[in-house]
Amino acid sequence: MDMEQTRRLIAQAQQGDVEARGELVEANLPLVHNIARRFADRGVEWEDLVQIGALGLLKAIEDFDFSFDVQFSTFAVPKIMGEIRQHLRSSSPLKISRSLRKLASEALRAQEALEQSLGRSPTISEIAEQLNTAPEEVVCALEAVAPVYSLQSTLGSGDDDAPALEDVVAVSDSQEHFLLRQALEKLEPEERRLILLRYFAEKSQSQVAEEFGTSQAQISRMEARIIRQLRHDL
Repeated sequence: MDMEQTRRLIAQAQQGDVEARGELVEANLPLVHNIARRFADRGVEWEDLVQIGALGLLKAIEDFDFSFDVQFSTFAVPKIMGEIRQHLRSSSPLKISRSLRKLASEALRAQEALEQSLGRSPTISEIAEQLNTAPEEVVCALEAVAPVYSLQSTLGSGDDDAPALEDVVAVSDSQEHFLLRQALEKLEPEERRLILLRYFAEKSQSQVAEEFGTSQAQISRMEARIIRQLRHDL
């Protein structure tokens, strides 16, 4: 579908032509699928991602401004991505602070931009440098919005023969690492952030206390409690 035909259908759709809108949606579904694939590992069913992306496509049709000298697909991409991201934020099972959600959103956008400019997946340090923040802060933010998987979930696209996650884990050589990760995922976001800063970023209790806006004694007590919980879970 060329640009002139697309604009004609958009004009008709904005005037209430249901058939024109349907034709536009059908023609741009591959674009929706392509964008939805970027979010396929966020714990949302594929069909739901496509439906949410299609809502963003409909909004793009309604909001398209003919004064913009751009392809409709260029205008539609941020609308589709925004709709999916908004759904993921609102449906997150974890209570995440607004500042952490904002940093995670900025980190994901920076990751996409760096992937295009570098031609590869960027490192955490490169993302942090782009955002002018500390690498451990980026780790904390991305961990906070990472999807939570069920052990019964399959590693595939609905194939009956696809292995379940628990089957793969059972034969893994890094069982201890997996068990530790599972135990960390049970923690509250703030507790997990403390552990990441102390044992992965190797910050002192006083440095962590400064970032948390509390005293070193409180951090010490909190850390001791978390360690007891981790030992119990392990």
